[in-house]
This record gives sequence, C-alpha cells and structure tokens, in this order.
Amino acid sequence: MEDAELSFAHMGLDARLLQAVAELGWAKPTAVQEAAIPLALEGKDLLCRAKTGSGKTGAYALPLLQRLLNAKMAPTVSAQVVRVLVLVPTRELGRQVVRMLRQLAAHCARHARFADVSGSDDMSAQRPILMEKPDVVVGTPSRVLAHLQARNLSLQDSLELLVLDEADLLFSFGFEDDLKKLLCHLPKIYQTFLMSATFSADVQALKELVLHNPVTLKLQESQLPDSSQLSQYQIRSETEEDKFLLLYALLKLSLVRGKVILFVSTIDRCYRLKLFLEQFSIPACVLNSELPVQSRCHIITQFNKGFYDYIVATDEQHLAEPEVLGQGKKKRGKRAEKGKESGVARGIDFENVSAVINFDFPPSIESYIHRAGRTARAHNPGTVLTFVSCSESAQLAKIEAALVGETSAITLQPYQFQMEEIEGLRYRCRDAMRSVTKQAIKEARLREIKEELLNSEKLKTYFEDNPRDLNLLRHDQPLHPAIVKPHLRNVPEYLVPPSLQAVARPLNCKRKRRKPLPPRTKEQQNPLRSFKFTRQKSRTPAKRKKPS
Repeated sequence: MEDAELSFAHMGLDARLLQAVAELGWAKPTAVQEAAIPLALEGKDLLCRAKTGSGKTGAYALPLLQRLLNAKMAPTVSAQVVRVLVLVPTRELGRQVVRMLRQLAAHCARHARFADVSGSDDMSAQRPILMEKPDVVVGTPSRVLAHLQARNLSLQDSLELLVLDEADLLFSFGFEDDLKKLLCHLPKIYQTFLMSATFSADVQALKELVLHNPVTLKLQESQLPDSSQLSQYQIRSETEEDKFLLLYALLKLSLVRGKVILFVSTIDRCYRLKLFLEQFSIPACVLNSELPVQSRCHIITQFNKGFYDYIVATDEQHLAEPEVLGQGKKKRGKRAEKGKESGVARGIDFENVSAVINFDFPPSIESYIHRAGRTARAHNPGTVLTFVSCSESAQLAKIEAALVGETSAITLQPYQFQMEEIEGLRYRCRDAMRSVTKQAIKEARLREIKEELLNSEKLKTYFEDNPRDLNLLRHDQPLHPAIVKPHLRNVPEYLVPPSLQAVARPLNCKRKRRKPLPPRTKEQQNPLRSFKFTRQKSRTPAKRKKPS
C-alpha cells in the first residue's frame, strides 16, 4: 500500500499525463513532487525549496497541465486565453521548461499550447505567436514585461497561475525592477508557485510580493546526494602548473572517464583550458555566457549528444561575489546586469555527466553546491573533484563545515594521488602551457566571434547589402589560436606511472591503418624484368625485310 501512495496514479492526474510520465521513465515521484503536486492540485500557493536536480520542474509542470486540462474539458468551454505565466532567469532554462511541458503534454497536445518568449528573437517575430493566445507563456521578466508594455500580451483578465522558477536567481540577475512593474499587469487573484534551490533574502522579498498565505515546503534533505551516489574529493596542488599537470594526467590517462564539466572562474580561463587540452588532442568546448542563446544551446546539445566529452564553463556572475564566505552583502548594479540572462551553472540540463572538476576553487558554498549538482542526477552516480591550493584551505574548511552541517555523510575526501609519479609528464605540460599565450587566447575568442558573425541570421541581410564587408571578413588574416605539436598527442608507455599501468588507459590517437594493396603482378614483384625488357627492346634495331 505504501508504494501505491507514492505513485503518480494516486495523485488524481489525467490518464494522458500518466502515460507521458511513464514514457519519460518516472517510476515514482521524487520527494518534492510527492509533497508539492497534491497541494498544488488543491489550489494552494507554494513556496518550495529543493536541491538542484530534485525534479522541481515536474513538481509544477504536472499540476499546471492538469489545471489546463480541467479548464479545457469543462462543460462551458471558455475562449482561448493565456492562463499560465512561467518566469525564468535565463533563456536556456526557458527552452528547457517548454521542452519538458511538451513532453508531458505529448498525448494532449491539442489542449495545451506553449510559447517561449525568453529567446533573443525580435519582438515583432514573437508578436504573432502571442496574438494566438497560447495557454502557457514562458519567458524572462524583462522580455515578458516588454511584450506587456507593447500590448502584445494581456494577462489582466485571464491569468490563473504564476510560476517563478529558480526564484533565488531572479533578483540576483537584475530582474527586481522588471518583476515589480510586471506584477502591475497581473490580476489580483491567481495561484502562485515559487520554486527555489535556496531560501535567500531575495526569495523572502519575492514571497512578500507574489504569495498569499503559502504552504512552505522545505524538504529535510541535503542539497547534494549522499556518499553512495556522489563521491567528493579534494586534490591539493601547490602551484598553478601542478593544477594543469594533474588535469593532464587525469584526462589523458583516463583516470576520469565519461562526460566531464570543468568549472573555472573567468571566460579567459575557459579558453586557456580549452587550448591547453587541445595541445594533447583532447577536444573540448567552451560554454561562453557572452555568446547568443542559440549558440549556447547548440553547444549544450553537442555535449549532450556526445560530440564532446569535456565542456568548460563558468559560474553565474552573482556567485562571483560570495556572501557566505564573509564578503558581505552581494552587490548589484552593473555586474548584476552583465550576468542578466546569461547563467551557466544552474538551470541548464547537462545529461549523463559522470564527473565535475572544480579546476578553479568555487567562490562560495552555493557555487560549490550548484556545480556539484550538475552530476549524480536521477539516481546516476557522480564524482566531484576540487583542486585546492594552499591559499584556499580556509575556504575549503568553510565549505566542509557547511556540508557536514547538512549531513555527516558528506565530506571531501583527499584524492589519493602521488605527484612524484607523474613528474615524467611535467615537461610535456610545460610545453603545452608555453604554447597557450595571451595572444592565443585572444585569437581563439576572436575566431569564435568571427564564426558567429558569419553564421548570424540577423546579419544576413546586412551582408547581402554590403558584400564587401562580408568578403573582408571571410578573407581577413587567418587566426591561429595555438600551434598544436604532434609529439604531445600520445603518451609513451614508459611515462605511465607503474602504479597506474593496471588502471590507466592513455587516450592515444591511433594511426589509421592503410588499406591492403591489391596483389602485384610479376613485373611489380621484380621491377628489373620490365626494366631490362624495355631497354633491350629500345636498343635492338628492328630487322629490315629483304626486298623480294
């Protein structure tokens, strides 16, 4: 009977939604879904805090769709109106939410229409979609407010449900003013779901703005999975060179296998790490928050599909100023505006990530939790490796204290690795680091911008009117980010540490085998035969016929 109480079938959901849930492989609801869905179906406002990857999207998506189906199947069919508004902090998260809604509504698609206005498309292109009055509108506060002010969207008389996803990021990304203005365009009565990974001061401010006598769900669970699912290690590195050497050994000897996310502190560091790995023929991609949303989503798709096993990313801008580690109150303003709609570490669905490597130490406890939350999702095992220098010991102690405060099962174990065993690889590491100069990093970023310009749909019309600019861009001086040296491609067996030879699998690039040649003729087997024959034939004069 206990299993029946935990199933989706006993929550009063439509059979079509249950069929979609089964096709997604959701055997039973997660803790947040089990707690939130029944209350949401009763029409209560919810303030829900749950860890990253706990199924918060499904916790509000299923009640949302059930409410739509109830409205559409009512005896008195009402006019087509916008009933639900979902606000998200980033464009990537907006796309992800719409994708999830469409998957759950696969068997009732004609009763639920969705519109994603969080993208960077021109507002005039999104206007016709909104004029059709989709049932659910998903977008960032700034874009939704712009459509409301342009009268492309009206919610005053129709909105029934408001969802704020990743609510703790909405204020941090500079959306505070937009949210306050947006609320003036909403009716006085509507149901609200406020979903967050933390209960910060920003979340409390949002609670006062949008919630009315909410039910607070603060699940008594750790922000991260326990040690049976998530293994967490610390690796001591004395110098910057040691960090690069350790990473080279871990990846090139396949001590860390599967898909890996490498977190660094700045975008320049992203490209430095990418170019460093390319010196050893290890392909990696950079998730640059400064690129357009379509490019970022394309990179994530390539990573999820397995085109790349390694992706280098940074935190959101607001996490760069840690409040938890004693830096004082988080600042807003220009820096917050820079990070607006460009988050990377959270709200992005990286699939089947086996390990997270904190190449640069996380600036706060929140940052560490959000980074680690990219792996060990949906009951899959995962590993977090954090590089720690001598100056970061105090920060490490604070993170460990916070994790132990949640549950004593979570600690950062020392990674058993002897640096002296990989000293033979140090000269190769130095050779690669010398190749990755500041100029090489600059040219790598310029080349990526150049490719964006050439592939931009918005600039296509401009280049048609100005073909000379297009030719100049195409025939500009070629950019060479870094010279790849062939001798660094493979790891000789004598450089593999003896203690690791049983487990290491060097990522050596094998040469292509030549196709077997066709069988040779007698002349080909002995070239002298044909050579002598042609010489004799050329030197011997032809016999003249005797005159008759």
